[in-house]
Formats: sequence, structure tokens, C-alpha cells
Amino acid sequence: MKIGLCVRLLPVNTMHRSAARLRRTPSPPVPPSRRGKKIIVVMPAYNAEKTLERTLNDIPRPWVDDIIFTDDCSRDGTVALARRLGLKVFVHESNRGYGGNQKTCYLEALKMGGDIMIMVHPDHQYDPRVIPQLILPLLNGECDAVFGSRMLGGRPLEGGMPKWKYLANIFLTALENAVFYMYLTEYHSGLRAYSRRYLQTVNFLANSDDFVFDSEIIAQGVIHGMRIREIPIETRYFPEASQIGLGRSLVYGLSILKTLVKFKLHKKGLLTFRMFNDQRTDPAKRRASGPVQLSGRKPKR
Repeated sequence: MKIGLCVRLLPVNTMHRSAARLRRTPSPPVPPSRRGKKIIVVMPAYNAEKTLERTLNDIPRPWVDDIIFTDDCSRDGTVALARRLGLKVFVHESNRGYGGNQKTCYLEALKMGGDIMIMVHPDHQYDPRVIPQLILPLLNGECDAVFGSRMLGGRPLEGGMPKWKYLANIFLTALENAVFYMYLTEYHSGLRAYSRRYLQTVNFLANSDDFVFDSEIIAQGVIHGMRIREIPIETRYFPEASQIGLGRSLVYGLSILKTLVKFKLHKKGLLTFRMFNDQRTDPAKRRASGPVQLSGRKPKR
């Protein structure tokens, strides 16, 4: 499996300046390869009323055909605001978790004929202005997924990332690289773009509804030979941005370790796990994962 990075590695003292230049760089012109490709932004939301409009204002609209907004039973005015802003809104009747929210996002985007699906968190923690850089490798057919990496994009601690999260990120990323026999600088970013081929191949409906979904979908991609690249992004932590505490982070870390064990056992043929089946040939996928519970199935315009 060929894994590449979209940028060259920079010394620490130049990475921060690189991130600053990235923020100031205007979006490149829409390339001819954009034609005929349907690009959909998916936004898994929970209590994002304070930051949603700021996030939307930063999305480079010439690069995006549609935006899907899935609310995971927010307790504030997120849904009402999203509808006022004209988004296609899907609402979970009960809280299904971060992974469950992504499942709905990708299912609806695939139904709408999306060729490239970009996950943008509506809490404004990740800068959507880098969407052109994120999807260019996909438009050019160079890979099947592109992730934004805060480790490539500058100094995460200066961006507000807690030191314990920074150290845990480095440790888990090194472990995942060792298990997957590949090299990424970060596995835990929430800014990602997937090709239609990626999402139609991996059995993401069999994944957890919790935060470990993000690591499971990478493990599935590795099993199926998907090509993954990275681009540098800045680190942004601030009070309105959603983040999990120490307790949930420990559960997340242990869940990643469990996923890595499953990956190894499956890869060596010692045990098989349905989550690593090809989605297109897994007849039990919907029965095992359960129905997607939505209210307001018709998008509100």
C-alpha cells in the first residue's frame, strides 16, 4: 500500500510559519478536474449554535455542491439555526454519539450521489478554508482519503491543545503507524475527505457509534488498500469548541487499542471481524448495525 504526504516535512521552527502562510493563502482557482465531481460537506453537529455560522462563512462555496447537516439531539438552538441558514438538516431522535452521527452523514451523502465527502465540524475547531487543498489529491485521483494534520500544520500546544492530549496523540499515532505499517503524522483529526470508493468499500456501518469510529474507519481503509494522504492544518482550541475530557479520552484510547488488536488478528487470519468485510459483499451490514433513526427525513430548505 502506497502512503504519501501532500507536503514535505518541515523543521519545527518553520512549521509554525508555514501554518500562518496557509491561513493567509487564498483558495486556488477551481480546477477542470472539479467538473463532474459532486462534492458534499457533511457536518456532524451537537450543540453548535454558537459556532455554526462562523464555520459556514469559511467554507469556500465554489468548491462545494451541497452541505448536509446532521444534528445529534442538540439541547440548544442548533437545529433551528441550521434550518434558517438553508442547510439540508437531519435530526436524530436520540443522541447516537459522534460515530453514529457520521454514519448518518455518509449514508445521506452517498444517497445524494456525492463523489467526495468532506467532514467539517461545525464547532469551528478546524478551518474549512483549506477544503481546496484537502480535496485536490482526490480530484486528481492520487488517493482515496485526505486528512488534515495538526502535527504537520504548526505547533499544536501553541494552538491551545492540552499537553496531555498532545502527548497522547503522539503515542497513539506512533502505535497505529507501527500496527498498520504506514506513516501518518496524526490519526485523530476531525477534518477529513473521503472518496465515494472509500465509503462504498469499508463497512463503516459496523463501526462504533462513539469517538473510536475515526480510528476504525482508517483501519478498514488499510485492510482494503485505500491510499491516504495528509495536508497541514492549524490547531484551534477555544471555549466554544467541543472536546472530550480526560475520562472519555481514556475510554477512547483503550478503544483504539482494542481496534488495533482486532486489526492484527483479522490481518493474520486468526479471527475474522465483520467490520473489516467489504461493505458491498456484507449482507448483514444493515441488520447488524441497526436502522438509522432520524426525524425530519426530508431535508428542510
